[in-house]
Amino acid sequence: MEHQSVTVEQFFKEHAAELQMRVLAGGERLKRIIREPTVNRPGLALSGFTRYFAYKRMQVMGHAEVYYLREQRQEERVARYAYLFAYKIPCVVFSRSLKPDKEFIAAAEQSGVPVFQTPLVTMKFINLATLALEMMFAPRGTELGSMVDILGVGAIIRGESGIGKSEAVLALIERGYSLVADDVVRTVLMDGREVLCTSAELTRDHMEVRGIGIINVAQMFGIKAIRKNKKLDLIITLKAWNEVPDVDRLGLEQEYVEVLGANIPHVTIPVRPGRDIARLIEVAAFQIKLRKSGYNAAEELNKRLLAQMAEKSPGLSPKMEEK
Repeated sequence: MEHQSVTVEQFFKEHAAELQMRVLAGGERLKRIIREPTVNRPGLALSGFTRYFAYKRMQVMGHAEVYYLREQRQEERVARYAYLFAYKIPCVVFSRSLKPDKEFIAAAEQSGVPVFQTPLVTMKFINLATLALEMMFAPRGTELGSMVDILGVGAIIRGESGIGKSEAVLALIERGYSLVADDVVRTVLMDGREVLCTSAELTRDHMEVRGIGIINVAQMFGIKAIRKNKKLDLIITLKAWNEVPDVDRLGLEQEYVEVLGANIPHVTIPVRPGRDIARLIEVAAFQIKLRKSGYNAAEELNKRLLAQMAEKSPGLSPKMEEK
C-alpha cells in the first residue's frame, strides 16, 4: 500500500481545469505539501483566533472572509495577514472570482504561499476540491492480473503465466463484457471500504495475447469493450488442476482476499484442457451477484437436505440439524 503525499503542484495540474483555477501569485512555489485531504475557511484565524486553525489544509477565501477584511483598516488587515501566513499553509484559493488586495499578495509572496482564483461559488469549490483531494490521498496499490466488468461485477482474473488468463479475458470480451485492465491493475481504496480499479494510462485499451501480440481492444471490439474504472467485487485465481487437491464442491464457505485492507470474495478455478474457463468465470461472477442480492444456492440446497432428513428422522435434534 502506498501512502500519498500531495503537493500543490500535483493538485493544480490534475484539477485546475475542472475547478477553473488560475494562478494569481506564487506560481513558482507549488512544491508546498497539502497534508490533509480537505479544505478550510480561515475566517477565525483572520479574526485572531488561531488555536484550532487547520493550517495543513488548502485555505479557501469566500465572500465572508473577503468582505470582513475589506471592513478593516489597512494596518489591521496587514496584521491579520501576518496571523494567517505565520503558519505553513499550502495555498490559498479565492472563490467567486474575488480578488485579494495588494497587501495580501505581498504577504503571500513573502511567505512563499501560492494564491489561486476560481469563478466557482465557495461551497461548490469546497465540495469538488474535497472529493479530488480524497481521491488523491486514498491508499493505492497494484494487483497482478486482468480485470473485466461482467454485468456490473468487477472481477480480477489472476494466475501463473501461461495458465490461460488472456484467452479467458478475450473470450469474455467477445461475449460483450468490458476490459478494465490487462496484466497490472491499479487499485485505490475509496471511503475505507470499496476498492476502485483502473489501468495504467499508458496501456489503457490494450492487452497482450500470447502468440498474437498487443491488440487494441477498443479498435477491435468497439468502445463498449473498454471501461475506464470499476469497483472490485471478486478475485478469481486460475490454477492447474493437479495443484488444487481440495475443491469446495458445494461452495458453502466463501473465501476472501485482502486488498488495501478490504475483504474481497475469492474463487479458485481449476484449469485443465476441455474446460470452458471463460464460462466458469462468468458463472462465478453471476454467483457473487446473486449472493449480494441475498440468495445462496449452496445454503438453499443445504436447508432442503436438512428438511428432508428431519422428515425421515422426526427425532433429529435441532443441534444435529445445525451440523
